[in-house]
Amino acid sequence: MAEEGYKVTLNVYDLSNGLARQLSTSFLGKPIEAIWHTGVVVYGNEYYFGGGIQSSPAGATPYGRPLRVVELGVTHVPREVFEDFLRDIAPRYTAETYRLLTHNCNNFSNEVAQFLVGAGVPDYILNLPAEVMSSPMGPLIMPMIQNLEATLRSNVAPEATQFVPTPASVSVPTSKAAPPPPSVKAIAPAGSGAKREEPAPAAEKAAKEAAAPNDPLGSARGKVQEEVMREFAAIMASGTLRASEAAALAMRRVMERHGNATMQQS
Repeated sequence: MAEEGYKVTLNVYDLSNGLARQLSTSFLGKPIEAIWHTGVVVYGNEYYFGGGIQSSPAGATPYGRPLRVVELGVTHVPREVFEDFLRDIAPRYTAETYRLLTHNCNNFSNEVAQFLVGAGVPDYILNLPAEVMSSPMGPLIMPMIQNLEATLRSNVAPEATQFVPTPASVSVPTSKAAPPPPSVKAIAPAGSGAKREEPAPAAEKAAKEAAAPNDPLGSARGKVQEEVMREFAAIMASGTLRASEAAALAMRRVMERHGNATMQQS
């Protein structure tokens, strides 16, 4: 361990690439700055939750360049101890345990930051789900969120997109998955093997439940949700992205289409 300690930072990304700020008032009835994703950078690597605990060389994650970097502090925890900690918590951070609102990448970053430096991530990041659900649209998009969560838990993403290699200090059972990109590694518990749940309910059912009977905008919102689910299915069929990434991309594409249509009408 370096005598002066190891610097710990938080890489903060906007999964909407600015669209949340532009269109959230129209979609949600209130402004949302971004759709946050975070990863903790320490020991030269970035650690994040995406279909399991992942690690990549700092600056080489699939999320591109961070929107901002937050200084979290300095840790004196040895890397070996930190990786033991990751193995211990790995069963709680899998595709099956992922929850978009309550157990996501930002919750993982918060727990890791607490372990390393005794302080969590900024509140504005952790409070994003509450901000969304307290919006006028919040109760209507809940069925779609539940449907996407069920898809993640049923592990619909093709095995080839699951990153299974781990650092030398982390041992996992042999996997049949195809060789992944070398820059991304997974942290998994020994003897891991979570049970799969039943497949997600049909997208059409989620869209119908989403439209409130007495809401004059319910039909339009239901159509938007159907569009998102169609995009999601098409992206998943290509086999190039994990389910969590496909969900974010599907929402982005639909928001772009509706944003462009709004601009043309004005």
